[in-house]
Amino acid sequence: MTAAQDDYQARKTALREQARKNRVAQKNKDEVSRQIVTAFMNLPEYAAARTILYYVDAGSEVRTRHTLPEALKGGKRIVVPYCIVETNQLELFLLEDMSELVEGAYKILEPRAELRGGVGKIVTPEELDLVMVPGTAFDPKGGRMGQGKGYYDRLLARVRPDAPLVAIAFDCQIFDEIPVAPHDVFMDKVLTESRELNGVGRKAS
Repeated sequence: MTAAQDDYQARKTALREQARKNRVAQKNKDEVSRQIVTAFMNLPEYAAARTILYYVDAGSEVRTRHTLPEALKGGKRIVVPYCIVETNQLELFLLEDMSELVEGAYKILEPRAELRGGVGKIVTPEELDLVMVPGTAFDPKGGRMGQGKGYYDRLLARVRPDAPLVAIAFDCQIFDEIPVAPHDVFMDKVLTESRELNGVGRKAS
């Protein structure tokens, strides 16, 4: 590894750690999360979309589970991801009722195993019209830093170019600039409790 690569990794590690600390320290997570997810649901892109990917929150992420029941009543196809550890891939599941979710690995709500292969339950990334994206840190250009496992990078690479990628985050997760690599995918928008940032999207990738 070159000195430049060492420096890149060190900056990325330090920023990820700071962003996680900021997120853990965020106060009033339920209230602020509702505000952010409501802003997501009020987007014109949301109104235009038929099939929408929601992530299900884990740890200190912006909480989505409290707003999912409302989304399920809105006449949209609501899709949630779940992780296949053996393949390091995210698979997609058509969610129709909160009872279809159960606490799985890492205490994350995920579709019940016996339902995943059901008729009409499997969704491909190409079917998505709008994608809600989690992350650890973001910048005003839509640069994103995830957990470091690459799950979402691999998923987003398969999403149609015309399907907007909208990240949701707390203000404390926004930094002036995120160290990015050539394969990193930029967001079209980043929503926080106080602002809507228009990213450069996949044209920068």
